[in-house]
Amino acid sequence: HLLLFLLFAGPFNCFASYSRATELFYSLNEGLPAGVLIGSLARDLRLPTAGGQLPASLQPPLSFTLASHGLGGQYVQLDNRSGELHTSTVEIDREALCVESSGATIFGGSAAVSSSSPSSESCLLVLDVLILPQEYFRLVKVKIAIRDVNDNAPRFPVPHIRLSVPENAPVNTRLAIEHPALDPDMGTNGVQTYRLRDNYGVFTLDVEENENGERTPYLIVMGALDREVQDEYVTVIVAEDGGTPPLTGSATLTIGISDINDNCPQFSDLQLNVTVYGNSSLGTHVATVHAVDMDLGSNAQITYSYSQKVPQPSRDLFHLNESTGTITLATKVDGDTPKLHRLIILGSGPGCIPAVITVLVTIIKVTTRPPEVIPRFIANEVEGVVYLKELEPINTPIAFFTIKDPDEKYKVSCYLDGGGPFRLSPYKPYNNEYLLETTKPLDFETQQLYEISVVAWNSEGFHVKKVVKVQVLDDNDNSPVFSEQLIELSIEENNVPNAFLTKLHATDADSGERGQVSYFLGPDAPSYFALDKTTGVLTVSTQLDREEKEKYRYTVKAVDSGFPPRESIATVTITVLDKNDNSPRFINKDFSFFVPENFPGFGEIGVISVTDADAGQNGWVALSVLNGSDIFVIDTGKGVLRAKIPLDREQQSSYVLWIEAVDGGDPALSSTAKITILLLDINDNPPLVLFPQSNMSYLLVLPSTLPGSPITEVYAVDKDTGMNAVIAYSIIGRRGPRPESFRIDPKTGNITLEESLMQNDYGLYRLLVKVSDHGYPEPLHSTVMVNLFVNDTVSNESYIESLLRKEPDISVEEKQPQISIEPTHKRMESASCMPTLVVLSIISLGSIALVTGMGIYICLRKGKKHHRADENLEVQIPLNGRINLHMLEKKPMEISNI
Repeated sequence: HLLLFLLFAGPFNCFASYSRATELFYSLNEGLPAGVLIGSLARDLRLPTAGGQLPASLQPPLSFTLASHGLGGQYVQLDNRSGELHTSTVEIDREALCVESSGATIFGGSAAVSSSSPSSESCLLVLDVLILPQEYFRLVKVKIAIRDVNDNAPRFPVPHIRLSVPENAPVNTRLAIEHPALDPDMGTNGVQTYRLRDNYGVFTLDVEENENGERTPYLIVMGALDREVQDEYVTVIVAEDGGTPPLTGSATLTIGISDINDNCPQFSDLQLNVTVYGNSSLGTHVATVHAVDMDLGSNAQITYSYSQKVPQPSRDLFHLNESTGTITLATKVDGDTPKLHRLIILGSGPGCIPAVITVLVTIIKVTTRPPEVIPRFIANEVEGVVYLKELEPINTPIAFFTIKDPDEKYKVSCYLDGGGPFRLSPYKPYNNEYLLETTKPLDFETQQLYEISVVAWNSEGFHVKKVVKVQVLDDNDNSPVFSEQLIELSIEENNVPNAFLTKLHATDADSGERGQVSYFLGPDAPSYFALDKTTGVLTVSTQLDREEKEKYRYTVKAVDSGFPPRESIATVTITVLDKNDNSPRFINKDFSFFVPENFPGFGEIGVISVTDADAGQNGWVALSVLNGSDIFVIDTGKGVLRAKIPLDREQQSSYVLWIEAVDGGDPALSSTAKITILLLDINDNPPLVLFPQSNMSYLLVLPSTLPGSPITEVYAVDKDTGMNAVIAYSIIGRRGPRPESFRIDPKTGNITLEESLMQNDYGLYRLLVKVSDHGYPEPLHSTVMVNLFVNDTVSNESYIESLLRKEPDISVEEKQPQISIEPTHKRMESASCMPTLVVLSIISLGSIALVTGMGIYICLRKGKKHHRADENLEVQIPLNGRINLHMLEKKPMEISNI
């Protein structure tokens, strides 16, 4: 195939080359986020979808598919339609993909060393992409080179590096540091330089690079070293890469200065003078010489020996330990022994000229032997050490001592030298026998070892001392002691499980196992508290809730390992501190209050009860009205709800408020509740008469009106509700020719004609109607004047109006209207219905005849009226069963309330 490569140089993140055949090359940096464009296969392969010559309608829909979804496929996202290749959500890490130092090629799910990679540091992802449909089918190999970025800091394989340098190392000595820093990044992003934070003026670092490009740091000695002056140098070695910005890593570098034999033994004195008594026993210590060599180990080994100048008799009399330099008496001194001995001692080291010291020994001859002190131990004694248990009783015997003069010439006395609760007293009746005993109980915790001496002397002034060591043995006589008897702790609620509370500490003055303390919870401790037996760490395994329990109090024990064990008890108190984890709670989600209307302003409507389980500031609750705050207000402290103004049910019958409760925590928690206020009706509105609209209006009633016919009605409304709005109508005053001719229905207000009107019944009727409600405790009412003019026509309106303007002389009746609120039930007569049926039949026939005659009469009269009305242009208001609101009126409405 013919390969054509298109390279994109410059600051672009990716570049690509394409081939009309089957291979594309891209490159990008590692660690890019998802969605970064790597390249467009369609564009780089110059496929039709990339803007070919074909119209869009004729371009076939291309499909791009990854042939494998292995390791390489998880790092890219291929758009099946456009062929654009983007980075996926899986971040590309070059160091994880290409662990070999040479280039590697990742084929889907496998990796192999690439021999044809562009460079030795390249890391390739190779993807196989299938392009369909058939006419554009091809298998494209997409190779993506992953470029390294400086995302890894140098790291030393060990945190502490040790290096040894001989103290006689010359200047410019080079020593390789065996653990160089590692950096997974490549090229200049890898380790470039090393440096020391403190070179002490005698060290520096250099870096050497081998054929493989590996850089090894070398330590270079820049000054003289002396182990005897400073045997160790501790500094920090820092490795730095070449990235921008550079990253560093460090490790501790300890440079030890190894010893060489550059020092010889030396005595601090040139001569030592000592005296030895002639009666000294064999093995008596005479003197000890000591030389010092500043070197270490075998270089500092010193051997002591006599010089050749020391005569043999002196060598035989005094023994010299060649290792320790101790001189002891080897043979007894007799009368022939010289009084002065000059001992020249050599201190020799490897490869050194011996150091010299002279010991002058003067022997003083004596003729009297010193007293003898012979011990016989009663208590347990091993190699001169007496072992006594503490708390042994007073006067516990330790040993008998026999004091005597070997020559039996002189009187011998003795006494006890040294401190402690001991006494040396004569043991009678024997002479020269003394008993050593205790004077009070021993206490191991006060003092464990006593060193006392039994001193004997004779009259010649000779002293002999016998040293006795008393070792006190421990007993389990002490209980553990807590550092605090009352351990007061606190912890915030909602703690994490297994939260640390404290570490208990108790001490036991006893030794060994008797002083080892173990910790236990008391029987009153809740199960969710745990106490580590060995360390004394106290924890709580569950979350604590202050609202459930605020205080905990229980005991803990400290027990030692003695036999029998001893214990002590302490008290633990734990206070659970509050957190704002509870919202305020209303006792009800919905509150309803019934309030009579016209309730005075700022009167108490009701109390809103709210609680908060938290404490202190977290439990303080503030109440506020979320809506309707211009009318209602709430007392934050007491929760009392009040209205700022009197409430009128006729304006608004109910109110729905939302009350918010906010606590004082940080952050604050809140809750809301619904408040419904229902206003109870008060009888504060009298009935309002809507018809008739004026006391001056009137209605024409024809004399031919039949009895029982409706004339007009009084219509009123009441703004109150319930019984306060039930209206009753009654006529409380009448005036007219025959005022009893009209009645009013107490429920509906309909006025009807009771009796037939006669010739002498013509004229103006004035009915004073009382409209009353059924309010409690006092009903309210209004009055209206109903004017009825009985006549055939209205021929003189001004006359009628003059009558209406006159104040009517009406006496008010006190009769109250009777309204049955509940429907009445007629009681059926138990007598026979037959007589009643006969009487009703007769009445019905008579009524039919009467109605027929009256109808003929009315028709004749109506004909005359029509002629008269046409001539006089007068208005007649007919009678209707319902209210006629269009009657003629000359005056505005006027309604009076009595």
